[in-house]
Amino acid sequence: MRRKLILWMSLAGLALPAMVSAQSTPSTPSGGRVVEEVIARVNNEIITMSDLARARESVLREIEQECSRSTCTQEKREQLAKEGESNLVRDLIDQSLMVQRAKDVGISVETDLIKYMDRIRTDNNLPDMEALEKAVEQSGLAFEDWKDGIRKQMLQQELIRREIRPNFSDAQVQEYYDKHKEEFVREERVFVAELFCSIEGKPESEWPAIEEKCKTLRKRVVEGGEDFGKMAQAFSDGSTAAQGGDLGGDGFKRAALAPELGEPVFKLKRGEVTEVIRVQTGFLILKLVHRYEEGLQPLESVKGEIQNALFMEGLRPELRKYLTELRAQSYVLLKPGYVDAAGVETTPIIEIAAKKEEEEEPKKRKRILGIPMPW
Repeated sequence: MRRKLILWMSLAGLALPAMVSAQSTPSTPSGGRVVEEVIARVNNEIITMSDLARARESVLREIEQECSRSTCTQEKREQLAKEGESNLVRDLIDQSLMVQRAKDVGISVETDLIKYMDRIRTDNNLPDMEALEKAVEQSGLAFEDWKDGIRKQMLQQELIRREIRPNFSDAQVQEYYDKHKEEFVREERVFVAELFCSIEGKPESEWPAIEEKCKTLRKRVVEGGEDFGKMAQAFSDGSTAAQGGDLGGDGFKRAALAPELGEPVFKLKRGEVTEVIRVQTGFLILKLVHRYEEGLQPLESVKGEIQNALFMEGLRPELRKYLTELRAQSYVLLKPGYVDAAGVETTPIIEIAAKKEEEEEPKKRKRILGIPMPW
């Protein structure tokens, strides 16, 4: 199961933890209560039973998604569930270590987080962020937990990008290409980005000005050398603006595009842009990002794909090595009865119940989570 790589490398396939309903807090013989059961502590952060429950639900959802794409026997489902269960505590500790490390080295993803959430909003045709929050809550998730889950994913991704770099040579790239040539036989296909100037809801008298604006934007790209993606982010009215106009996906075959779009696009060289094209809802500029000619693609055309594949192959051992080093530099405690599948020795947690709040001294109230705090 590719859960770890999906978790760390693919926001598109993000499986975020669902909320777990609050449970009654057990009383202790001394009359105190444990507000939340702590199963692990990673430096100054804790992992609770609720965190574990949310992670378990996430694993089960991923199994359902995986099995929905292919036939899974009950035996296969049980095998995947057992594998996921065995790594739950390790994965939660790994996440905590990486998020803490990302913050320690000054990584911030707040700007990207806002852009990503806004992309989800526009993709789901929601008018504003309040509507997005309502939709998330209606799906059974707590909005702030959902948002924090995305934030942690992004922090881990950026940390991996900066600090974990599996090495591979040009010879390895060539070897991969030679062994997988059948994967690089492609139909003719183009990958494009857009900059769209909408006329929807505008009086016809304003259309010439909107067209002129679009022509000016094209001129800034073609003659002024400005970055198409940044121009799209700033000025495009399309739903792809946040992605710099990138239409993504698997590209377009010639027959998939209307003639007024396909003919000019397929004449372009990589990096070139079309003239301003009149479409039903406005004016459009398209940029050719990449092209596959029909047949076996030359190595240079698919080198980036091969490098990504080699990166992913080399990531797992490098990531495990990196996390082992983080553990050695960190303070990790584990409650008896739970196992860290990373195989790293940890110090056991001694459970401490809190006294009744009205009987506590101010300093002792920091024990309420079940472990003594260091301050």
